[in-house]
Amino acid sequence: MDILCNGEQGPVLVLAHGSGAPADSVPMDRLAAALASAGFRVRRFEFPFMAQRRTTGKRRPPDRPPVLLQYWREAIEEIGCREPDADHLWIGGRSLGGRTASMLLTPEQRPDPVSGALVFGYPFHPPRRPEQWRTDHFAELERPLWIAQGERDPFGKRSELESRLPFPGPVHLEWVDDGDHELMPTRRSGLDPDRVLAAAAESARAFVTATETDR
Repeated sequence: MDILCNGEQGPVLVLAHGSGAPADSVPMDRLAAALASAGFRVRRFEFPFMAQRRTTGKRRPPDRPPVLLQYWREAIEEIGCREPDADHLWIGGRSLGGRTASMLLTPEQRPDPVSGALVFGYPFHPPRRPEQWRTDHFAELERPLWIAQGERDPFGKRSELESRLPFPGPVHLEWVDDGDHELMPTRRSGLDPDRVLAAAAESARAFVTATETDR
């Protein structure tokens, strides 16, 4: 299994990509760099459907959840072996990667070393289908789930989510001002995209520090 590494100190964060772009895409590179600067050891892997896309050059839909979750477990085990000083780690990612990471926080799914999940752009529902919510498992979570969500994210806008807050379970949601699904603000907002992403990464690091202090 190929692993991309950013950062050599701090808590280990295993990061997974979304359904549309690979582990080394520009958005994933930017996110991994910001998280490494915030104090994480970021380790990225790629799901089988994306690895096959590299080989064939053909787009294909994501693997079914059981396949994705099993590959998550394999990645966690391998990265745990490579990071022998880490007795626990965090998992997370963008969109599909973050959603599947959150599914591993339920009692029947969670690998022992996992402390919680950090998600950058949760796909609460498919775009333009706000009736198809993907939060049923939140009530079953036994480890904390932290989410950075863009206010304009078509997979779950602030105007759509606020009426549903607070979510059941240990879910912490932070809004990214004027952000889209990649947490990018519009030009007219005047916000610096790099600073916005850095702030989200710092917030994630602060959340992990507070959580681990309370353990």
